[in-house]
Amino acid sequence: MTATFNHTIIAARDRDESARFYRELLELREAPSWGAFTNLQLDDGVLLQFAEPGVEIQMNHYAFLVDDDLFDRACRRLRDFRIEHWADPQMRRPGETNTEHGGRGVYFKDPAGHGLELITRPYV
Repeated sequence: MTATFNHTIIAARDRDESARFYRELLELREAPSWGAFTNLQLDDGVLLQFAEPGVEIQMNHYAFLVDDDLFDRACRRLRDFRIEHWADPQMRRPGETNTEHGGRGVYFKDPAGHGLELITRPYV
């Protein structure tokens, strides 16, 4: 068997709020949750586990490859929910998306302050 990505734990101030944010924005499926985790599953089986670590949360970056239709719906939700977003990771182009790497992209933050990125084409 080759190595594949299985799961990651995403630190949250409120694990249910963060899971709801990702679920609504990215149209993700709920997965069985247990113990300290509220779980969501991506279509490829990767599990996102949201947990409240009880310590100061360090910002991480999570990038999601989405198709053009989901990108359009997610960008509409960002505007509808009044979530600040940028075309660039330096946050110099507010309210915009980019057309880098032959696709489109957008940057924004989740409720815990993690940097999120949606792209429609992989970088490599």
